[in-house]
Amino acid sequence: MARMSRKQSHALTRERLVETAKQLFLADGYNVTSLEKVAATAGFSKGAVYSNFATKHELGLAVLDVVHVERAESLSAAVLIPGTLSERIDGFGRWADENIGDVGWTALEVEFATSTRHLPEVRTELATRRRTLTAMLGSLIQVHTEQMGVTLRTSPEEAALQMLSLGIGLGVQRAIDPEMPVNALVDMLRGLVDSVDAH
Repeated sequence: MARMSRKQSHALTRERLVETAKQLFLADGYNVTSLEKVAATAGFSKGAVYSNFATKHELGLAVLDVVHVERAESLSAAVLIPGTLSERIDGFGRWADENIGDVGWTALEVEFATSTRHLPEVRTELATRRRTLTAMLGSLIQVHTEQMGVTLRTSPEEAALQMLSLGIGLGVQRAIDPEMPVNALVDMLRGLVDSVDAH
């Protein structure tokens, strides 16, 4: 069995640190989780963390990237199904009910954003990620409407921005009150479409 190269070993260490940090940030919170705890839990020294991430904020951004990809993949799987547009929107509704308001995810997003608000470089990174998420959701909306031959009342990008804005607000409220329904978000999506084949 060939030995891993230094580059491969470094990449594996980084991946393990990000996965460990993700688990700790989601379970315990971003602010209370120290880099020492991340390193110890992953089985490395604190130096291993600093050889991969200059700051805790840099590690936090890497964790958010992984979380966003995971959520985007689960959303795509929930809506990219055979059936009518109405059935796909129902799939989105089920995904929203299971994911929006997830306490660990919501707290991480809010806590990271508020604790780094005084760092312009981190705010810029978060803004870039928000634009990427909006574009990705817009593309998903466009694919569905084109496949189903329906017309949006607005551009896919604007529809995505509206959905993200309402989804974030609902997420914060559902983290406090899990009984709050996601109907408003699903209804918004339906309302953005001129004609929906419900059969």
